Amino acid sequence: MDVRPDTAAAPAPTAAGGSPRAVAVAGHEGGGTADTAPADPAVTALEEVVARLEREHRQAHALAAGMHDAREELDRAEREYGERLSARQEAERRAVARTSRREALESEQTVLDAEVARAVGGCGTVAERTALLERRIALLHEAAEAVRAVDTTARRLKEADDRLSDAAFRAGYGTPADAATALLDDVGQRDLQRRLDAWQAEEAAVADRLAEPEPRAAAARPPARPEAALRVFDAADSALRDAVSALGSARERCAELDRLSRLAAAEARRLGPLRDEYERVARLAGLTAGTSADNERRMRLESYVLAGRLEQVAAAATVRLRRMSAGRYTLVHSDARSGGKRSGLGLHVVDAWTGKERDTATLSGGETFFVSLALALGLADVVTDEAGGARLDTLFIDEGFGSLDDQTLDEVLDVLDSLRERDRSVGIVSHVADLRRRIPARLEVVKERDGSAVRLRSAPVSG
Repeated sequence: MDVRPDTAAAPAPTAAGGSPRAVAVAGHEGGGTADTAPADPAVTALEEVVARLEREHRQAHALAAGMHDAREELDRAEREYGERLSARQEAERRAVARTSRREALESEQTVLDAEVARAVGGCGTVAERTALLERRIALLHEAAEAVRAVDTTARRLKEADDRLSDAAFRAGYGTPADAATALLDDVGQRDLQRRLDAWQAEEAAVADRLAEPEPRAAAARPPARPEAALRVFDAADSALRDAVSALGSARERCAELDRLSRLAAAEARRLGPLRDEYERVARLAGLTAGTSADNERRMRLESYVLAGRLEQVAAAATVRLRRMSAGRYTLVHSDARSGGKRSGLGLHVVDAWTGKERDTATLSGGETFFVSLALALGLADVVTDEAGGARLDTLFIDEGFGSLDDQTLDEVLDVLDSLRERDRSVGIVSHVADLRRRIPARLEVVKERDGSAVRLRSAPVSG
């Protein structure tokens, strides 16, 4: 920009067709000065013209001096105009970059949607709706950003145009074009025109972009709520991360379950022989415990052993039971089951009068007494045999004799006498008075005022 302030000074006009030099000469030819001769009206007029011209010259010079400030203001306006154009271009570049970013995000979102669809098995979820809203929000956000950038650029351009027009007016030009024509050379004007054409082309491109249906529809929509959309996006993103984490955990668990399944299969193959041995042992344990189906009588091993001993006791008891019952009763061992109970330790009595075998619970009170006595004596005999011949020299019998009739009582006492004849001591505790005639030595308990007393009595046994 080539500006020459000296060219702004206009030549001083002359009065009455002359010049200042001519006025000076005329005054010289007048033959004197104002002090020596009366003033000439023509000279006075010329002096007034000269003074006026000098004032105009000073004003023109001051105006030319102010042109520098105007040029600086114009330069600042042009620089600001260039900065605004650069800002607008930068905004357009950001819009293009955001469009590219949006496309990349849409591609990434498509991939993520596909991954989520594979993760959920193809079922529709809230994430699909969230993805659609996110895309719409992104489009609206970008459109709003573009509209705001265009509005901001247009407002700044208008402000720059206003400041340029004001600066041109203060500089004495009617329009900025007049000032640019006066101050810029052809190269500068072409450069400015090129920049203006580029700006107009960019403005037309932006206008075309804003005229498209999608931005226009976006502009017609209610204002976006990015905070709510961001909250929804954060929730969807958190749900997606949770789903991905759950999927990873599920895959790890599946892998661990596969490993454990293989390990369990190997352990099962290794435990096959142990299982067979366990089944044999368990089958044997069930047989011995009486819980196996093969053990029809549900007899335990200890019951089986005791049943053998009970058979011996029953056989030994029968010898004396026949004498006590005059040959009527015989004890036999029974391993039959009674109801849901276990078997192996049952006793039956065979009645010779009826020839039938019946349960010992059917015996009367006296019969039960001497059958129990016979069993006790038989048990003593078996224990003596098992103990290597060790004798049981003393036997005490408490009560029970009162339930016997006379004949049975005699037979029972005969059996007890036979024991005594073998050097065994038999003690009888009873209140039956008839026993006194059969027992030679007795200890009687007598009740007195001061308490009970024990007395020894010996008497011959009556025939």
